[in-house]
Formats: sequence, structure tokens, C-alpha cells
Amino acid sequence: MTDIPFTLDQLRIIKAIAAEGSFKRAADTLYVSQPAVSLQVQNLEKQLNVPLFDRGGRKAQLTEAGHLLLSYGEKIITLCQETCRAIEDLQNLQGGTLIVGASQTTGTYLLPRMIGLFRQKYSEVSVQLQVHSTRRTSWGVFNGQVDLAIIGGEVPAELQETLRIIPYAEDELALVLPIFHPLSKVEMIQKEDLYRLKFITLDSQSTIRKVIDKVLTRCDIDTKRLKVEMELNSIEAIKNAVQSGLGAAFVSVTAIEKELQMGVIHATRIKDVEIRRTLSVILNPNRYRSKAAEAFTLEILPQFSTYPEYLTNADNFEPIPNPQTPEIISK
Repeated sequence: MTDIPFTLDQLRIIKAIAAEGSFKRAADTLYVSQPAVSLQVQNLEKQLNVPLFDRGGRKAQLTEAGHLLLSYGEKIITLCQETCRAIEDLQNLQGGTLIVGASQTTGTYLLPRMIGLFRQKYSEVSVQLQVHSTRRTSWGVFNGQVDLAIIGGEVPAELQETLRIIPYAEDELALVLPIFHPLSKVEMIQKEDLYRLKFITLDSQSTIRKVIDKVLTRCDIDTKRLKVEMELNSIEAIKNAVQSGLGAAFVSVTAIEKELQMGVIHATRIKDVEIRRTLSVILNPNRYRSKAAEAFTLEILPQFSTYPEYLTNADNFEPIPNPQTPEIISK
């Protein structure tokens, strides 16, 4: 097999079908007709002389050969995208794309400010912000689909030796109450008071929920005794629920700056308990880093960092073990 028997368009089609599980939905996402997609797959199977999909079921399932082609195809597409961005870089930040990843809190409340500052200086650079779980974001950086990311959770163990994990900032999690709650009149509450509150939380698998439970347990607070009234899927929903008097919640201080200034919720302290976590910047040193990513790392990130010296030496930084481990401070 001397000639390459597939095109980039065909690889994109295989990737879309695998993601959507359907020829029709893949055609819709690619803005082409379903017959055009089917014809490309048939031609590719004829060229390779192997079936790529098992068409017996209702959902398009990849065969073993299909999985193999998809695995290499994703790498080929990512490398082609890196090549295009490297060529765009020759124009010295007069164009190109910066892709930044983030977990929920940082992506909602911190990154938009950073991107705004970056766009003021480099208005020709297109910026994409991808907000996902820490795990999904880490894999995006690993695969070269994301230039860099700020995360609040722990990088998957299998990626920790490959990615560069740089401590970035301390994020304090505050206990917030409705302003008319009796405990909102008190500057500091006791640990035992927590058992009398009704809590509004993210789901049990969220990074912030795990951090909070771990810290409270270490501070001799039985998390199983805490009354979880509601589980919501966003920080904004939790803030609105607290503001409406539905319960109390632990929320990142960066997420409630506006509400505290407006006086619509109350943040209180717990005696001998302070919950913090270390946010981290993650990079992949084995991937091409664009000039836009370099400028964002050196010019924008240090303005919001507790550890700016680590960013200026990002290429030589030696990772510290488990930098995402939450910090507990007893007073």
C-alpha cells in the first residue's frame, strides 16, 4: 500500500460517526448530506478492503479496523491542526487561535476576565474557552486539543508524568447563607451548627464537592450527618437557590464577589475550619505551543496568580507532587 488510501475529510467523517453513533447525525454536524457520508465510507472501506462499521444494529458501531483507523485518524487530525496553527504563528500574533480549557468555577468566573485582557492586546487572535470536568480538560491538553488549562481538581494519575502541572492560585471556598438566616447575624459559627443547616450542593462526583467533603472529614465533621436538601448542576443555580432562602452552600469566593457586594447573600466562617484548594495551570510540553499560548501564559496568567514566578519559568518548572491537594488551615 504505497499511496495513502484516505483523505482528511474521510477521517473527519469517521470521527463524526463514531462520536454521534449515526450516519445521519454525523452528516448534520458536518453540514453535508447523509448519502455523501455513506458514499465516502463505502469508498474508504473499498480502498482499505476492510469493513469499518458493523451495520447490523440501530447504532453505527466501529469494527476493530474502524477503532484502529479512528485512533490514528484523531492523531493525524490533531497534528494537521497544530501544523496550521504553527504556520499562522508566522504572522506574529496577527491571527491564529488560542484554545483555553477550564473546570467549571474557573471557566465561569476567572477565565472570562483573563480572556478580556488578552483580547484587548491581541484582538486578531481568536480565543476559544472550553469548560469541562478536570478529567476531560486534562485529556484535551494531553491530546493537543487544548493549549493550556486552569483546573481545580486532580489530574488523572495516568497523565501526571506527561503534563506539566504548575501551582497557580489559592481558591477559598466560603460557606454562604441566605441573608435572613439566623446564623447570618453571627460572624463565626461552630462546627456543630453545620448539622442544623440544609445544604445545596453540586452532585457527589463534582471536584468541589469531593474537596469539601475531604476537608470537613479531616476537621472531624461527619459529612454523612449533613442534610443535603438539593443537588444542582451549576454554581449559578446554587447561588440563586441560597439567595432564595432554600439552604446553605459552600461556594468559591471568586464566584460570589458580586453577590457579597450587593448584599444578597451572606458569607460566614466556621471556627477552626478554612477550606482552600490550589488551582493549577496544566500544559503539555510535548505539544507545539503557539505564540498566542505563550503570550497568554507570560502576560495574562501572572496577573491573577499567587505564584507568578512559576509561570515565568514554566518550561523549567519541576512539578510538585499532587499540587491539587486541598489545604486545611486550623485556627
